[in-house]
Amino acid sequence: MTQTSPDTWTVAGRTFISRLIVGTGKYADYAQNAAAAEAAGAEIVTVALRRVNLSDPSQPMLVDYVKPDRFTFLPNTAGCFTGEDAVRTLRLAREAGGWNLVKLEVLSDTPHLYPDMPETVRALEMLVKDGFDVMVYCTDDVVMARHLEEAGAAAIMPAAAPIGSGLGIQNRVNIRLIVEQAKVPVLVDAGVGTASDATIAMELGCDAVLMNTAIAQARDPILMASAMKHAVIAGREAYLAGRMPQRRYASASSPLSGLI
Repeated sequence: MTQTSPDTWTVAGRTFISRLIVGTGKYADYAQNAAAAEAAGAEIVTVALRRVNLSDPSQPMLVDYVKPDRFTFLPNTAGCFTGEDAVRTLRLAREAGGWNLVKLEVLSDTPHLYPDMPETVRALEMLVKDGFDVMVYCTDDVVMARHLEEAGAAAIMPAAAPIGSGLGIQNRVNIRLIVEQAKVPVLVDAGVGTASDATIAMELGCDAVLMNTAIAQARDPILMASAMKHAVIAGREAYLAGRMPQRRYASASSPLSGLI
């Protein structure tokens, strides 16, 4: 069926058309970051509060390039390794910028930087009690994803692979199972490397994809941002269209009966 109305998605009462969220780190400068966000067609940019200059006018400031009236800022707790650090960081963000929709990530202090899930759940419970709308970065554990939703997560954000690895989706089965059980948006977050990875995430039924390194560290970040935009759109349309059944054997494209 041809789409006659915008294909939107909603998180915590906020509705968006773009299903591609981009980060604000690892770019050559803020100008390149802004150009990539525009090329991606993004409406949301995630901001690592501990790594981005939002308040020192003597240095280049993100908001001078990536405009808050153009993009929805999604503060995140990158660099936090305890629940207390994450909660304190987001409380300061709300005081400074009024941000209530936030992304929670509490990392394990390990080479793989996967989320510390017990600390993540603890921080989520504190933030929900404090009135935040929390999108939660997590492992691709299906049972843990359900616990996060029951604890009040506004969105579930399973990692496709370790942060910044570019390895793509390593466990399609779990991502699909998380999508099937969730009543809140599911976004693949971390590990995307190229456009086909984003397409696969959308074909699995994810509501959106979040990425940073895949664009920022491409040889041409602006062109890659455009590629990612089209990849997300293609994957979403393929998901809505419904793929053909997979078969073990060949099936001729044209009928074999009545051949001369």
